[in-house]
Parts: sequence; C-alpha cells; structure tokens
Amino acid sequence: MTGGTTSERAGRGRLTAVTQWWRRAFSYDGDERDTLLVIGKSALAAGVAWVIAYDVLDARSPAFAPFSAVLIMQVTVYRSVVQSLRYVGAVVAGVLVQAALGFLAGPDLLTFVLVALIALAIGRWRVLGAQGPQVATAAFFAFSTYTASSGDAQRVFRLGEIVVLVLIGCAIGTAVNVLVAPPLRYRSAEYGIRSLARTLHDLLSDMYPVLAGGVPDQDTTEGWRARAARTGELIGQARSGLEESKESLQLNPRRLSRRYRGHPGFRGYEAVLGALERTLYQVAALTRGLDRSIEEDEACRPFLQRYAAFLEAACAVAEVLTTLDETTLLAQAKRLERLTGETEARRDEVIEETRRLSLALADPSAPYGILVTEATRLLEEFQYTCEVLLEVAPDEHRGPGEPER
Repeated sequence: MTGGTTSERAGRGRLTAVTQWWRRAFSYDGDERDTLLVIGKSALAAGVAWVIAYDVLDARSPAFAPFSAVLIMQVTVYRSVVQSLRYVGAVVAGVLVQAALGFLAGPDLLTFVLVALIALAIGRWRVLGAQGPQVATAAFFAFSTYTASSGDAQRVFRLGEIVVLVLIGCAIGTAVNVLVAPPLRYRSAEYGIRSLARTLHDLLSDMYPVLAGGVPDQDTTEGWRARAARTGELIGQARSGLEESKESLQLNPRRLSRRYRGHPGFRGYEAVLGALERTLYQVAALTRGLDRSIEEDEACRPFLQRYAAFLEAACAVAEVLTTLDETTLLAQAKRLERLTGETEARRDEVIEETRRLSLALADPSAPYGILVTEATRLLEEFQYTCEVLLEVAPDEHRGPGEPER
C-alpha cells in the first residue's frame, strides 16, 4: 500500500508538523520564534545564576537562583519586572513567617502547621497576584532549611541565603530579558487585526456571490448570522494581543531605537480594532436584515445585484486589512483609501437603485431600509479606518516631499 498503515501516516503527519514548526521559527517572527527565544534566554539565565550560586557563593541550596531566574522570564520586560518584585515579596514573606514562628516555637509539627496556615493566608493577598502560592513554597523550604541547621546563627544565615539567592536569580533573569533581544510585540496587535479582518473578508466573500445570483434561502442567511455571531472570542483574543503589545513597550530599551521611535504606536491599531469590531456587529445586523423575507421576483433582483457589488467592494477593503504591516503602513493606507472610494461608489449605486425601483425604505416589514443603513455604517467604519492609518503612518514611509495627512 502506497499510503502505509494508519500509524505510519500519523507518524509522517507529526514529522511534517514538526518540520513546518521549525521552518516557521527560522523564517519569520512569530510564536514559534518567540518560543525558541524564551527557551534560550531562560537557559542562559539559569546557567549564569547556577554559576554564581554554586561556584561563586558556594551556597547550600544553589538551585534557588536558577529556579528564580527561569520563573520570572516573562513574555515582556515589564511583566518580568513586576513578577520579580511580587516573587521576591512572596519569598521574603514566607521566610519571615517561618523565621518568626521557628525561633518562637521551635521546629516541631505544630509550628509547621501554623507556618502553613499563615503562609497560605498571606498567599491570598491580591497584591502578590500569581506569585501568591510562592509564599507557602518559600516557607516550606525555609522550614526544611531551618530544621537541618544547627544553632541560631547558622539558621539565620541559611534563611538569609535563600532570600539572597532568590534576589540573584530574579536580577539575572530580568537582566537577560532586558539585554538579550527584549521582546517587542508589535506583531501581536497586527495578528489580532488580521484575524478579525480575515473573518470579515471570508464572510463577505461568501455572501456577495450568493446575492448576485438572487434571493438567498433561509438556511444560507441563518448560516451567515451564526458565523457573524461567533466572532466574540476572536475579538477578545485581538484585544488581548493589543494589550500585550502595549505592555511590551514598558521598560523596554528597544523602544528607544530609531526604528521604534518612528513607529506610530498602538493608537492607530486600537482604532482599527474598534472599527473592525463594530463592522462585524454591523455585518451581523446586515445578515439579520437579509434573513427577513424578500419576495422572489424580478423587482428585487437588481437591488440584490447592486448590494452584492457593494459587498464585493467591502470585501476588497477587508482583504487589505488581512495583510496589515507596520513596514508598509502608508502604502496600505493609500490603497485602502482608493478601495474605500470604490466602496462608496457602490453604496451610492445601491441607494440609486432603491430610488429607481421605488423600494419602501421606511417599511419596517421590508429589509431594504435596514440593508441600506448597514451599508452606510460599514462604509463609515472603513472611511474612519482609512483616516486613522493615514494619520499614524510613520514619516519615514512617506515619499520625498510628501505631506503628512
């Protein structure tokens, strides 16, 4: 058999997937390359922390340093700094709880239970965030270190050593994240916009050929409505990517480079994302309008054909947004401006057709008024998006003598 057994085909599929993953990682910026970068930086930070803790300080528990360095290696520099502060606070709290109760009550079972109760309660403090559980973890390790030490002086030294190792690990982890390719996540904002634009493009590209051919059946319009209604999760993901992109700038030295000083920032992306979100809601309203009864006769067919032409023009606008790229933002904005003008012309033809056919736009039982209204709203969002991108396009992307918009 040429295809091989099921297990062989599954094995080839996995091998292909792995090969494609590595090809993407080495070909362009993306999640795959970010993953490799985080792994490499974490290994570097852990190695440096281990050398300092084990070889230089000859610490009794050197693993605290590399563990801390890896733990706070976050996606963004800002998050690394914030989590480092919270983690150090959690460890210090846990060690202090154990030290206080240990020296007061001694290293017995009742003391351990009290340490656990207090440490777990402190770990619920909202200020510590995701590092809250580290209070109890640090307290337990501190208790183990305390019981294994002899004499108060040695116990104090060993407990202090834990805090010092954690500080060293956090400092090294943060330093590596800042100095070695600090992550800037402009692309996260672009990916979210592209994803929403692709959803809009795919929906419109399915709608306009059907409308050009006549009145869609109810199953078709219900399917369009369902697809438009399923965009809530995509919108949430896009907003999350935008917030991560903003966060990646904070405390990041790369934002001072010439390339990023000229970047438009995220004001434009945020405006485009908001416009796309509203556009998808309006497409959902448009599909509800189409779901209303349209009599199958020759009178409505010219209107639907004009409307299909409008949606085809809107689809071309959405296609530009599926390839939004900071490096070609001005050129894309200009293309968007031209396509938006064409979309406006198609919208005007829809309105003219309603007048020629004397369609009742004010009749609430007919869909024509709703469809014309949603077409106008879609056009307004595209015009707004175009204006925003023209305004925020970086100056170095403009041609010689080209004025700012």
